[in-house]
Amino acid sequence: MKWGPALIIFATLAFFLIVGLFSRVRSSTEYYPTSIRPIGRIGAGAAIASNWMSAASLLGIAGVFYLSGYFALAFVIGWTGGYVLLLILLAGQIRRFGKFTAPEFVDARYDSPAARLLSAAIAIIISLIYCLAQYKGIGLIFSWVFGYDYTRSVMLGTAVVIAYMVISGALGATRNQQLHYTVLIIFFIVPLMALAKQLGFSWVVPQFGYGPALQELSQNTQGQFTLPWSNASPWQWSALCFTLMVGTAGLPHVLSRFYTAPNLRDARWSVLWGIFFIGLLYWSAPAYAIFAKLLESRGKVVLDPDAAIQNADIIILRAVEWANLSPWLSGILATAAIVAAFSTVTGLLMTGASAFSYDIYFRLLNPTASQSQCVRVAKGTTLVLAIIVVLLAVNPPGLIAEITAVAFALAGNTLFPVFVLGIWWDRTNKYGAIAGMLTGLAVTFSAFFLPELFPALDGIIHPTSSALIGVPLVMLMMIGVSLLTPPPPEKIRRFLAREVHTP
Repeated sequence: MKWGPALIIFATLAFFLIVGLFSRVRSSTEYYPTSIRPIGRIGAGAAIASNWMSAASLLGIAGVFYLSGYFALAFVIGWTGGYVLLLILLAGQIRRFGKFTAPEFVDARYDSPAARLLSAAIAIIISLIYCLAQYKGIGLIFSWVFGYDYTRSVMLGTAVVIAYMVISGALGATRNQQLHYTVLIIFFIVPLMALAKQLGFSWVVPQFGYGPALQELSQNTQGQFTLPWSNASPWQWSALCFTLMVGTAGLPHVLSRFYTAPNLRDARWSVLWGIFFIGLLYWSAPAYAIFAKLLESRGKVVLDPDAAIQNADIIILRAVEWANLSPWLSGILATAAIVAAFSTVTGLLMTGASAFSYDIYFRLLNPTASQSQCVRVAKGTTLVLAIIVVLLAVNPPGLIAEITAVAFALAGNTLFPVFVLGIWWDRTNKYGAIAGMLTGLAVTFSAFFLPELFPALDGIIHPTSSALIGVPLVMLMMIGVSLLTPPPPEKIRRFLAREVHTP
């Protein structure tokens, strides 16, 4: 067991609880309510970045760079470019629409309880897949810290996550997202600076100083790590990048986080600052992978292909260890990953539980349910979802970034077209929306087995990058079905013209 990293992890979690409790106490007096307390554009941008940071960001990105080199740039460009797509196509219009979750928007725009139910079910599935990636990260980190096997570590991590949720909920602690981002980015970058200095490269701004390391690595590997299409074709790279972009723009929690700014101008600037803060993380993650690969090429460590895959998702920790840096640096790096995963899991489980308790239980199963009943259902659903994720996480199907990309593919194939056509084409109706979401579900999950049934599709459609085919197909389905069925109510079309598209 690594006592130093364990101490840092639990001390940091306790620190966030105390700060959250203090924020709750302050918000109950002169600062109440905190939801409208101004934090500025930069603060809002940090909050957006904090909401985005997860195990996929801190662990997964470095892992795919370590294994695939240039190909992994598709993850960085897709996940950051999605915010630009959101800003251009959806953000202002959905803000004017006034509905900030996928089920609420679908119900209001398409006037269809069935479409709302389907979108809520999709939101729950997205949350489960996204959580699966986080649980894998938690299991790997806990295994590294405590020395248990992966399965026991997942169980331990789940117990700690649930305990953390219960304690923070019982105390009424809120999350100071600006502080959360600041701590995580410092914990992520300080070890990188030490790693760059240890290897003899520029360390003051290591994100821009590892160019010589990349050149040395390219020479040592005959360009296999840096050549654009050495690990994938241009089609595969473009398909993954496009999928992550539309998936980002279609994720429910990304859409809802945009609307905390007091006005549209501040909201847009907040997103721009958010892209910068997210980019700061994504500029740093590749450096860990490159330094780890460089240590291998210098003969500091030798891994066979299977061992490389097993170590990929914790390569940021391995790089610090292989460079013989202080265990305390490894500890703060592990803490950053755990805290990011914990906050993401907490939010996703609550989102999934809320979708079931309100959009399914209250709206469909028991319309007369009281608020206390809905709360009890939400708590029970949270526990059930956590158990389902644990069962899936015991045998994860891929790398952290790959699992996360499947959630983005599902969001891109289903919710993104429903939002885009719902905003920009007033003829889209509930029949088209339902047909589109069902088609998106079919495309997303058929990508798992179609290449095996039809070998010609191998390399063309993949579970992590199916949206380049799926989104155009879903939009064509929505347009065709909408034109063949009655138009939406006139009041909805007038509302779009007068309220949503009026500057």
